[in-house]
Amino acid sequence: MSLTDIKKLRDMTSLGVNDCKEALSEAKGDFDKALVILRNKGGQTMAKRSSRSAQQGRIDSYIHFGANLGVLVEVNCETDFVARTEVFKTFVKDVAMQIAAASPEYVNKEDIPEKTLSAIRDKEAYCKQVCLMEQPFVKDNKITIFDYLREVVSKTGEKVMVKRFVRFALGEEV
Repeated sequence: MSLTDIKKLRDMTSLGVNDCKEALSEAKGDFDKALVILRNKGGQTMAKRSSRSAQQGRIDSYIHFGANLGVLVEVNCETDFVARTEVFKTFVKDVAMQIAAASPEYVNKEDIPEKTLSAIRDKEAYCKQVCLMEQPFVKDNKITIFDYLREVVSKTGEKVMVKRFVRFALGEEV
């Protein structure tokens, strides 16, 4: 485990030096395994914080070039301090662009009406298409939006959630 690896891991994750050092130590110096360990740690942090209230956050917009497509999205967190961080602002902007590009209909699987879901044969494929959290991230298709959300939770140490969104496209019927 070298200082270069610790710095590189810290730059990639925005986590503390000690967290990066512990992950590299646990992974016995394997950089890729350390990244997986830190992602899993983000999932554990998310689970711990799931019962907390997230009443702060940001409402942001994305208007596509040509002004024929637009998105409004609300993303919540626990404190206004986190809502003002670059990590959070970037996440909100990326989510808005994801919604513009991938046209999800729901935030989570649980939001799909049971009547709609019962009529679908391949529920898993349908959820990956229409649920924001299940979609591959347009900027990095190796991860889903949910994976990206876990990274943000890990970096901020707070509960973060996409509350709601609306997507407008010229000529589309509501």
